[in-house]
Amino acid sequence: MSFIERFTDSVGKFFDKHPHTLQLTLTAVAASALTATSLLSYQGTQRRLRAKSLKDELREAEERHIIDLTPVGTVHHGSHTILPPPTIFDDKLISEQLSKNTKFLGENGTSKIRNSFVIVVGAGGVGSWTALMLMRSGVQRIRIIDFDQVTLSSLNRHAVATLEDVGTPKVRCIKNHFREIAPFVEVEDCIDLLNADNVDELLSGNPDYVVDAIDNINTKIDLIKYCYEKKLPVISSMGAGAKADPSRIQIADISETFEDPLARTVRRKLKKLGILEGIPVAYSTEKPHHVKLLPLEEEKIEDRDEFSALPDFRARILPVLGTIPAMFGTSIATYIILRLSEYPDFDPLAIKLRDGLYARVHRELMTREGKTFKEKICPLDARDVGYIFEEMWHGKSVISGPDDKLALTRWDKSKPLSYFNTVCMTRMEANTHDKLPTDTNLEDFYGKDIYKKVMTRFDNERRIQNVWNDVL
Repeated sequence: MSFIERFTDSVGKFFDKHPHTLQLTLTAVAASALTATSLLSYQGTQRRLRAKSLKDELREAEERHIIDLTPVGTVHHGSHTILPPPTIFDDKLISEQLSKNTKFLGENGTSKIRNSFVIVVGAGGVGSWTALMLMRSGVQRIRIIDFDQVTLSSLNRHAVATLEDVGTPKVRCIKNHFREIAPFVEVEDCIDLLNADNVDELLSGNPDYVVDAIDNINTKIDLIKYCYEKKLPVISSMGAGAKADPSRIQIADISETFEDPLARTVRRKLKKLGILEGIPVAYSTEKPHHVKLLPLEEEKIEDRDEFSALPDFRARILPVLGTIPAMFGTSIATYIILRLSEYPDFDPLAIKLRDGLYARVHRELMTREGKTFKEKICPLDARDVGYIFEEMWHGKSVISGPDDKLALTRWDKSKPLSYFNTVCMTRMEANTHDKLPTDTNLEDFYGKDIYKKVMTRFDNERRIQNVWNDVL
């Protein structure tokens, strides 16, 4: 007898002995098949219903939103329906929209921003981006001042303007777009030119910050002077035109700027007014080279004033790479956000690109280590020196402040040279310091304020390095 015959005979005998088990098994199989068929049928029906519903919605949307284009490709106003943004934004929705900033700045920092008031003077490339990021960060109240209109040529750098906005006031354009992003932010649009007659009114309300994003040099100086005299915090944008290198953009005090022609002019004019420092500015250290003023047509040269936007405004302008004003604007907005939120240890570093200085300070440090401490090897290289000199001590003596003849030396003579035991002093101060007995009580010798400043800098540096050591 074959294997198949033996297997068939065995199965037949099993079913003869257990007819009840066979009945239960077949019933279970049938029930499972019926259940599976029902589920698949139900799921298929649901998919068809959802697909039909989606198609119906799309068809209705298409019928409701027929877009009528003009011959130049812009949209006729009123030709399609735009749903208005929500008019009521409760605290829960606002918190969710600002949640990423809150994670970074903390609840207290975000609350300070939410209760702040910032005025932006100038709504072009720089001003529009500054206002945009302040709005997205939740600044409660923003006043934007500008007299100009959106043009086709400004679309390469403006933060929100579209083809539909061409010919409309820049501030009105910004306000309309901002309403669609953050309706809980109060935006005031002032279509006006800042001058001596209206400055008190336009800058009223005790703003927490004023942004100078003005092109005209005389108006810029007047605005800075007014804010300086009224003790209004102000940050000014220097020239973004003819610049292309994003790595050269930085924020520094006006007294520390270099290479920027507009910053140089502003610095000189402010100096005549007795303002030497205390005005943070966004500028680029890039030296303009091949880019020149856009040419004025020959027949318009004699009557160039007629082609200026307003009297005393320039008729010719520098070409602008659209990305650079955006970077200026976002840098200014970031500066303001960190200042308003009182972000810890925020102290912008003025990049001087002083590689020659760092090399000289490094050589002097090696000489000092050899003569004073009999060390043949300096554990710090020129890059370490540049970091300690600029990042930790901001190119200033810990004792007397700014000076042309600065040096680095050990703080505690009993400890080796390191990031946590190197201070910046003038050469004379460093020489005096090196001659102190090793057991000198530095807190008594220099006073509590200087001693605390040094210890705080060292502690901050330890904390920073520990954080990065954990990350890396």
